[in-house]
Amino acid sequence: MSKILIRGAKVLGGEPQDVLIDGETIARVGTGLPAEGAEVVEADGKVLLPGLVDLHTHLREPGREDSETVLTGTRAAAGGGYTNVFAMANTFPVADTAGVVEQVWRLGRESGYCDVQPVGAVTVGLEGRKLAELGAMHESAAGVTVFSDDGKCVHDAVIMRRALEYVKAFDGVVAQHAQEPRLTEGAQMNEGVVSAELGLGGWPAVAEESVIARDVLLAGHVGSRVHICHLSTAGSVEIVRWAKSRGIRVTAEVTPHHLLLTDELARSYDPVYKVNPPLRTERDVTALREALADGTIDIVATDHAPHPHEDKDCEWAAAAMGMVGLETALSVVQETMVDTGLLDWAGVADRMSFTPARIGRAEGHGRPVSAGEPANLTLVDSAYRGPVDPAGFASRSRNTPYEGRELPGRVTHTWLRGKATLVDGRLT
Repeated sequence: MSKILIRGAKVLGGEPQDVLIDGETIARVGTGLPAEGAEVVEADGKVLLPGLVDLHTHLREPGREDSETVLTGTRAAAGGGYTNVFAMANTFPVADTAGVVEQVWRLGRESGYCDVQPVGAVTVGLEGRKLAELGAMHESAAGVTVFSDDGKCVHDAVIMRRALEYVKAFDGVVAQHAQEPRLTEGAQMNEGVVSAELGLGGWPAVAEESVIARDVLLAGHVGSRVHICHLSTAGSVEIVRWAKSRGIRVTAEVTPHHLLLTDELARSYDPVYKVNPPLRTERDVTALREALADGTIDIVATDHAPHPHEDKDCEWAAAAMGMVGLETALSVVQETMVDTGLLDWAGVADRMSFTPARIGRAEGHGRPVSAGEPANLTLVDSAYRGPVDPAGFASRSRNTPYEGRELPGRVTHTWLRGKATLVDGRLT
């Protein structure tokens, strides 16, 4: 059917309303809407949100299809309530040319589960020595607006300045993986009491904070946009807060796992908790939650980082860094932000849809749930609570830190331009 009536949904957590989808758009929002000629979805007070947008996803294709593909990654995204994801550039080959970003973009269009916007590399081969073809990637069919060497830091200040100057011409944004490489050589986890007790190489907070401090100053000098990937420390929060108070065009993201987990989990020596940047302290977690609530941190981004079993099921030092997150992100945000009273559902929509879409200029996404807007929507059973079972993930990888952990909320339906990609918790 071309018409779908979502009956009795709490739009952005408000009073129950009906939402009528006609084709690819929202036709009407109100109460008591007629169901004639429409497929009816009984929402029963579930929360209806705009489709989620993830500014930081690793889809691994091309080159590491053993971890994830664009198809499996976008299926995972739909299962988590996402209708748009930004695919990071650290693929093989690196997405540093118009040809590679167009390949990823086309694979996303073919998948049909979620729109995919490629992130272009800042430097050739992520090597930090020479700017990649930023203009050509922007002018390609993929229309790249976000550039990042994520996985590596653009550590050369001159290269970073040139990148900021270049993207300013088309209002692009450079997304920085803030990690001073010389301060993190051999680092395995957060530098602190736990790393000292375990004898694991420490990853100091200043390695992140010093790069952020430099880059917000550069962005202010150039007048360009800089975005801070996976901010993880209380000190980083204060630097971003200061920069925003000075009118510097900086935005920042936090991952769900940095809102919930701490470095104490490394005591298990289970590499599922090994991630970049590392899990920090309880003090950092508290600061991150408060900063997300007050808007210092603009968005939640998953940093979905799938790895095959053999890359994580080994000794800590040899294990790859990263966690999958697309299918659990909204549940973790409900646990840490909504159920604690720090954000309401309208705030979640802002941090996980409206604002990431604005930062990345994701056309048609992050729009209000109102008549005339594209029908990119997510229906959430916020009353649900249950254990995480990675066996049911659509992602090709299973490296989740939440296996067996009870989390609230469950995405039951996702619509991409009026087409159901998830129905009653099952992918179509």
